[in-house]
Amino acid sequence: MNANVSDKGQAPDMPQRNEAGQPTSQKTKAPTKAGSAKWLVAALLVLSAIPIIAGAFRLTQLAGGAVITRANARFFASPLPVVLHIFSVSVYAILGAFQFVPSLRRRRHSWHRVAGRLLIPCGLTAALSGLWMTQFYPWPAGDGAILYGLRLLFGSAMLLSILLGVAAIRRRDFAQHGNWMMRGYAIGLGAGTQALTLAVGAVILGPPSELSRALLMGAGWVINLAVVEWIIRTPPAPPARKAAAVVVHLH
Repeated sequence: MNANVSDKGQAPDMPQRNEAGQPTSQKTKAPTKAGSAKWLVAALLVLSAIPIIAGAFRLTQLAGGAVITRANARFFASPLPVVLHIFSVSVYAILGAFQFVPSLRRRRHSWHRVAGRLLIPCGLTAALSGLWMTQFYPWPAGDGAILYGLRLLFGSAMLLSILLGVAAIRRRDFAQHGNWMMRGYAIGLGAGTQALTLAVGAVILGPPSELSRALLMGAGWVINLAVVEWIIRTPPAPPARKAAAVVVHLH
């Protein structure tokens, strides 16, 4: 994942000059970017915690021999897909958050590559196991044909995004690699956002119907993808070198 969140359009630092033509301090640049990256990673980890906690609870049920009910019978009948899904999503969500830290991508390229080699199989496993569960597990209470279709759509989109990201890095297209991997990560993190949209929907609309549940869950995926597309399509900041040249020319 070569996510271009904080260092889009970055150029080597050049001294900036004030109105008197004296160099200005550049000390605030790095802390500002580092602070932004820390807030982003923290937000992603908080969002990831929601499905991870739910997954840990599910694993505890399976390992501890909980009472089989209508709500969890499908997991006991076929536990392997859900176990693979929980483990792969957990690693994908946590490790993927740190791929948005510019310093880890620029200064520790080996870390980025090693993390990517783990993230890609985890992302593919998460997408494939999610599609398998959608197709073969009985529908839980409250689900319907619309949500079934949305799960197939976004699960397939996550799988395709990761494969396109792999294809892009093989042809050394780093920008497209980062864009596609961010899209796949956004879909994979949909469960966290869905917990928020469902909670807001319950407060405003009351207990969800089959239709409202599908729309609120679909909104979680759409919100994540909209944020990523906004990041991808936001023009990069003017390179420092060009800005400095303009200032010198004006003076």
